[in-house]
Amino acid sequence: MRALTLPSHGDLDQLVYRTDLPVPELRDPRDVRVRIEAAALNHLDLYVIGGLPGITVGPDFVTGSDGAGVVEAVGSEVTHVRPGDRVAIHPATSCRACEYCLDGEQPLCPRYQIFGEHRPGFLAEYVVLPGRNVHAIPDDVTAEQAAAFSLATLTAWRMVVTRARVRPGDQVLIWGIGGGVALAALQIAKRIGATVWVTSGSDEKLARARALGADHVLNHATADVPRTIREATGKRGVDVVVDSVGEATWQRSLLTLGRRGRLVTCGGTSGAMLQTDVRRLFWNQWSLLGSTMGTDAEYEAIVGELRAGRLLPVIDSVTPLAEARAAYERLRSGAQFGKVVIRVGDA
Repeated sequence: MRALTLPSHGDLDQLVYRTDLPVPELRDPRDVRVRIEAAALNHLDLYVIGGLPGITVGPDFVTGSDGAGVVEAVGSEVTHVRPGDRVAIHPATSCRACEYCLDGEQPLCPRYQIFGEHRPGFLAEYVVLPGRNVHAIPDDVTAEQAAAFSLATLTAWRMVVTRARVRPGDQVLIWGIGGGVALAALQIAKRIGATVWVTSGSDEKLARARALGADHVLNHATADVPRTIREATGKRGVDVVVDSVGEATWQRSLLTLGRRGRLVTCGGTSGAMLQTDVRRLFWNQWSLLGSTMGTDAEYEAIVGELRAGRLLPVIDSVTPLAEARAAYERLRSGAQFGKVVIRVGDA
């Protein structure tokens, strides 16, 4: 079968397009085999190429943490899907037995694994994975939409709904609109009934975000974001900041945050070490919240939205598998608006 593999860490030149990998077999009666139609990239995929602590790759390691396709075979204990069903794929697994899993908090599991990071991913014609990871979707959801949906929407849902608990009427600031998580967070926050501010260094991206429902747009390369927001809100600030940028935005996020504000983060693309004035933290009674991926229940919730035709991901581009490196280059450039998708089903 065809696949994109990562034999060793390094740069994009480490990616290898293969046509000789064996089709994987079912290993467990609870497994399913999915014929992948499309996959999508995340910034995580770039980090995996560069190397992450504790992550091991090899000659047959398949990349890609997002995918969707058609069920081709099921184990004897799988009853919720059958061959021919089109499915979206939950991009992570957990042990199902530790205290966190039993409490329904699978992302806290010590053995939590993300496809394309801790175990082979979805940039291959066929994958075998636990049946609980696949969820049937209707025919009016395209393969590209389903592939672009899972990781970013799940991450954004947990950030906005579960961790920050955004409510109708809240003022929400989202940094760096254009990435998959930021766009999903915009959609989710607007669906709740929040007023949403978004930033970008690109006026073109800001115009597109406004067309998607953003109430206020700010070019963070030219505008003083905290001052502008505080002036517009009568010095009150925002209720929630969604910040996955880290060092480059942290201080401005805090300056923008109002009393009782919640700052939620899922990453630090600009750097990991942050400084916070603890006096302002306790005086304003802020909540600083970390968030990673999402639970099984949260994934079921977002798939319900997908089936209803809501929270459809914005797609930036679609590239055939044989030209996948160009898709990675597009993601790395930062020029994308929406998800970078790779069509696996095309020769």
